[in-house]
Amino acid sequence: MARDFDDDAPRRIQDADDLINARKRDADERMYVVTTNLVIDAQEQLARRRLLDRIWRAGAVLSWLSLLAAVIGTGIAWGTTGDPARFVVGDLICGGLLLMSLLTLVGVYFAGRNVSSLQRCEAHLASQQESLWQQKVKNSPDVDDRRKLYREEVTAAVEQYQADSRKYRRVHNGLQTLIMIGSASTTTIAALDTGKELTWQSVTLTAISFAITVAAMFTGYYKFRERSYFLQQTADAIEEEVNAVRLGIGHYGEYGPGREDEALKKFTQRVEDHRNEQRRRQQQLDQPADQAAPSSQPPAA
Repeated sequence: MARDFDDDAPRRIQDADDLINARKRDADERMYVVTTNLVIDAQEQLARRRLLDRIWRAGAVLSWLSLLAAVIGTGIAWGTTGDPARFVVGDLICGGLLLMSLLTLVGVYFAGRNVSSLQRCEAHLASQQESLWQQKVKNSPDVDDRRKLYREEVTAAVEQYQADSRKYRRVHNGLQTLIMIGSASTTTIAALDTGKELTWQSVTLTAISFAITVAAMFTGYYKFRERSYFLQQTADAIEEEVNAVRLGIGHYGEYGPGREDEALKKFTQRVEDHRNEQRRRQQQLDQPADQAAPSSQPPAA
């Protein structure tokens, strides 16, 4: 009796389906790795462009300040004593700073020729991140899967808040240091300047007083300390929620095994509340002082 080859047809079909699914998973994994590497490359390009832009701005500011100081110093020396050569030392210092800043600008220009603009780098990074997120959710997951994905991605928001908080704290501390050192230097130089003739002490006194005024204005206008405080407060609150939902404590202690979906739903809502509160504070800080103020002020430093 001839063998009926249709007897193992279901097994062959199942093996073919398993092979197709395995190859599909391998392809998805390779695409995920490639997209992840593209995101990393985009992040590196954006970081490099931001660094070059910061160096460019610093060099431009230094060059203009050097040129302005040389012109003003020479003009004052000429108008008060009739001899512009009395500011020759200051002109040499300003010239050296100007030359150094111009060389820096030239170096930044050549270093950034192969790097896209800041807007293009940000758009490219956003596009690659969107592609990565689409790969994570391309199977149209349900609400529970999206909440789990949200829980994993909220860590990036915490890191961003912490990074911004550290940035504003460094700026605030730097300006406060400038104010303190400048005040002490002003008092010291003023005590040394006993004559009415234009000297390096009087020029330095004027420059330091100007720097102190600018630092005080920037500190009062941009509110670096308040921004740092509220960002760190939001980051700590979100981190507390992440630890609580992971360990099943605090507001999530009532959700036992089998109720993870309910815990994730509450976690998502509470994190969104924290982020909305941070956005509200940010808007209040951006408003003029005579119109609105944050509902809760940071403690005095």
